[in-house]
Amino acid sequence: MPPTTPTNPTTPAQNPATAESLRLAIVADTHGQLRPEVLERLAGVDAILHAGDVGSSEVLARLRALAPVFAVRGNVDTGELAALPDTATGDLGGISYGLVHRREDVPSDWGRRLDLVIFGHSHRPELEWRGGALWLNPGSCGPRRFQLPLTFAFLTIRDRRLTPEIVAVAY
Repeated sequence: MPPTTPTNPTTPAQNPATAESLRLAIVADTHGQLRPEVLERLAGVDAILHAGDVGSSEVLARLRALAPVFAVRGNVDTGELAALPDTATGDLGGISYGLVHRREDVPSDWGRRLDLVIFGHSHRPELEWRGGALWLNPGSCGPRRFQLPLTFAFLTIRDRRLTPEIVAVAY
């Protein structure tokens, strides 16, 4: 199975692209590390989006055990992870999204045509509404860097409304 292919949901209730209400987990910059407390908190989500610097295939496998995973390649993703795409776009719960590792690599039209723009790389969590789009960086929940808090994000989609939440794993 290619790294970005989610498990194959068979019923609309299980398919994150068509569900009426979704709870997504958004992670980035795991750098090969998935803390047990992060895995515990991700249990029960409908899908997981990883904004790159995955760091190891084991990280994707452990995330896939929880939910369908959509991931892009970051600057540290080599070997088998080099097969991950640079960008990904799609639709989840009626919301169009784009996923890329570095904010500076966001295609110029995404902010105008997508509802959600997800990026990582800086390890600094960000939530910003720009026009009609939510720009979201979940921060990093991998190894501590730059004295920043360890974070990831939840995103609830209900009736085409986005409710983001940055979750601190450790300060």
